[in-house]
Amino acid sequence: MNTFVWTLQLGLGVLFTLHGAALLIMPQQLEGQLASLPYPKSFLQFIGLCELLGGLGLILPWWLGITPVLTPLAAAGLAVIMVGAAATHMRANEVQQVAVISTLVLLLAVVIFARWGGRVI
Repeated sequence: MNTFVWTLQLGLGVLFTLHGAALLIMPQQLEGQLASLPYPKSFLQFIGLCELLGGLGLILPWWLGITPVLTPLAAAGLAVIMVGAAATHMRANEVQQVAVISTLVLLLAVVIFARWGGRVI
């Protein structure tokens, strides 16, 4: 089970770190895609920073053994961000994105419960 959770943490950590970096740097192609969102660029960059730090928080604390309680907290913070993203996509009637985001929330919940000391059934 530990191998599964580690694989999950690494995959989610890389995903959120790269997506957060893209939002933070905001290349022109991505900026054009995000122009339809009702949020200012600075807010999206803040979300990018949170995702970048959360992605690192999924991997580094548990791996280094330095305050490993930060790993489930990072997963919980990312889950909150993803719930907000799901709400945004629901308002825009983007059902496929909501399904992907909901899956990410469920995977983050597995990390939360596995690393908080609980058991994953």
